[in-house]
Amino acid sequence: MKKFEEKTVHSTEIFKGKVVTLTVDDVILPNGKEAKREIVHHPGAVAIIPITRDGKIVFVEQYRKALERSIVEIPAGKLEPGEDPAVCARRELEEETGYGAGELTYLLSFATSPGFANEIIHLYVAKDLYKIEEKRTLDEDEFVSIIEATIEEAEEMIENRQIYDAKTAYGVLWAKMNKM
Repeated sequence: MKKFEEKTVHSTEIFKGKVVTLTVDDVILPNGKEAKREIVHHPGAVAIIPITRDGKIVFVEQYRKALERSIVEIPAGKLEPGEDPAVCARRELEEETGYGAGELTYLLSFATSPGFANEIIHLYVAKDLYKIEEKRTLDEDEFVSIIEATIEEAEEMIENRQIYDAKTAYGVLWAKMNKM
C-alpha cells in the first residue's frame, strides 16, 4: 500500500469535454473515513524550451481565457491518445513557432496541479533550430505571436507577470541554470 493512499470505491463522470473529463470519486481515507474528490482527468501534454543559435528562448504569447489575459509561454500542447511525447513536442514546436529542431532532448516530466488534476507535462529542450519552409497550421482556435528573448529579458517577464505559468517559469530557470 502507498503511504496515505486513498482507495477509490466509486467514480462518477460528471463532464466529458474536448480537453478534460471531470469525475467525482468516493474514497476511503487512510483513517477509514469516507471523502469525495473532484478529479480533472487530462491526457497529458508536452512543453518545449526552444533555444536559438544565439542563445535566446523562443516563446509564444497567447490569450488564456481562464486568466482573462494574454501571457508569454514556452510552446506546449496536448498529447493525442497514444501519441509519443517526442512526436508531439516536434509537432507543437513547428505549429506554434514555425521552427523545427535538429536536436530535441527530453528533460523530465512533472504534475501540474496534483491536488485536483492528473495532467503530466513532458518537458523537452530544442536546439539547432531552423525555420520550417511550410509552417504547420495552428489549431483553428489558437492565435499566437512569437517572442524571442534572452534569459535576462525572460526573467523581467516573470517579474512583471507576462510569464505567469509554472511550466514556463521552470523552463526559464532550467535555461539559466544550464547557461543556455
